[in-house]
Amino acid sequence: MPGRILFALALLPALGLLASFAAPALAADEKRPTSVLDFTMKNIDGADVALSQYHGKVLLIVNTASQCGLTPQYKGLEALYEKYKGQGLEVLAFPANEFGAQEPGTNEQIKEFCSTQYNVSFPVFSKIVVKGEKIHPLYSFLTSEATDPSHAGEIQWNFAKFLVDRKGEVVARFDPKTTPEAEELVKAVEKALAAK
Repeated sequence: MPGRILFALALLPALGLLASFAAPALAADEKRPTSVLDFTMKNIDGADVALSQYHGKVLLIVNTASQCGLTPQYKGLEALYEKYKGQGLEVLAFPANEFGAQEPGTNEQIKEFCSTQYNVSFPVFSKIVVKGEKIHPLYSFLTSEATDPSHAGEIQWNFAKFLVDRKGEVVARFDPKTTPEAEELVKAVEKALAAK
């Protein structure tokens, strides 16, 4: 019996070592996002916003810029938001400077621009990187083949749009030139809102 106890005690350090290897693997799996709602982002004022707070809402996620030929889409995005927010639509704007350096300003300047030029009332977040080596994990998730091959591929320009259903799953992607007023986008938003 004492021999068995000594043998078990001798195994403890080895088991501890195995557990220490297994723990990081488990932690990595637990942290791997499976939904847009798994991310926490910084709002335009630098405060953390858990996207999980939008569970049950339909999201239109847009990478924006203040000095782009497509910047007037802010007006259409605001109109879309005003029309459908009562039904559960949220427009989430993520300013980015990857395309023609058309979002060079600070978060404070972007906030003022959105407010004074387009009366934006939907959430605008801190500037992020949506393409390339320093891509933000949210956009890495949105554009990944592993997330959904039908909506994958890198962002091509400002005002690319991802439509996310009430469960946090991407259900459609629209290219930058598809305006917020476009029939295909509006119909997709209405379909997502109709699903409970």
